Amino acid sequence: MSDEIISGVTGPEAARLDKALADATSLSRERVKALIGEGRVSIAGASAVQPSLKIAASTPFTIAVPKAIPAEAQAQDIPLVIVFEDEHLIVVDKPAGLVVHPAAGNLDGTLVNALLHHCQGQLSGIGGVARPGIVHRIDKDTSGLLVVAKTDKAHEGLARQFADHSIARAYRAVVSGMPRPAAGRIEGAIGRSATNRKKMAIVADGRGKHAVTHYSVLQPLKSATLIECRLETGRTHQVRVHMSSIGHPLLGDPTYGRTSSPLRPILERLQFRRQALHAAELGFLHPVTQETVRFFSSIPSDMSALIRELQD
Repeated sequence: MSDEIISGVTGPEAARLDKALADATSLSRERVKALIGEGRVSIAGASAVQPSLKIAASTPFTIAVPKAIPAEAQAQDIPLVIVFEDEHLIVVDKPAGLVVHPAAGNLDGTLVNALLHHCQGQLSGIGGVARPGIVHRIDKDTSGLLVVAKTDKAHEGLARQFADHSIARAYRAVVSGMPRPAAGRIEGAIGRSATNRKKMAIVADGRGKHAVTHYSVLQPLKSATLIECRLETGRTHQVRVHMSSIGHPLLGDPTYGRTSSPLRPILERLQFRRQALHAAELGFLHPVTQETVRFFSSIPSDMSALIRELQD
């Protein structure tokens, strides 16, 4: 397959070579560094060898970008609810039951397989591979909003925002009992449980990752409460672990909660067999256009039916 040739001039100010080329193209700095290392970048007609080299303003360049190799995962025609899409990224409203990424035990039928089919010909290649850039995940049995990168530059920009916790995320959850106070802040490092490696747990500082969840009561229910959780951090199973740690586990959670006796018949009658958790809000700075964007998702039908059953 022939290379894609990108030619142009750098910006109006002197800058590091990798930064100048990233700013002038849709490539990320990491991708530019890799291409320089492969001898695929020319500056003013000479081969570039040093990403940190400072170059003058308006310097001509040429980059030979190899065609992205196919991803190992296979494209599959799986229906998706697309909330937003442009050439750089896609926001999906994931249903409960859909695994995000292929792994042992779930090699196909995942969100990645679905995105490979949906985005055929639109993926510029993350790190040289034609694959969607997964920068965050939500659990298989959690529903709601997920942003995925389609280009290297979008992937790098989104990953940076997740790393510095500037992404706005809010969840809706139905928990056992009534949290007191009605709004609060839960802080506790999260790491692998010492007794069950499949579970996460609040662990001593230094052992796990710092985690903070802000919760507030939205609606009291029978022996339960609809709450909103806003995340300062995004750790594995964070909402589930934190709410369980204060004695209010999520209804239907098979790992971190035990359904109280009055609620079991309701969950059985509704055949509600997942944690009652929905990623309802997602906001971030678009990594390419620099526009602030925010997306919302309504509570899905299975959780809505549960809430109706539990109303006074």
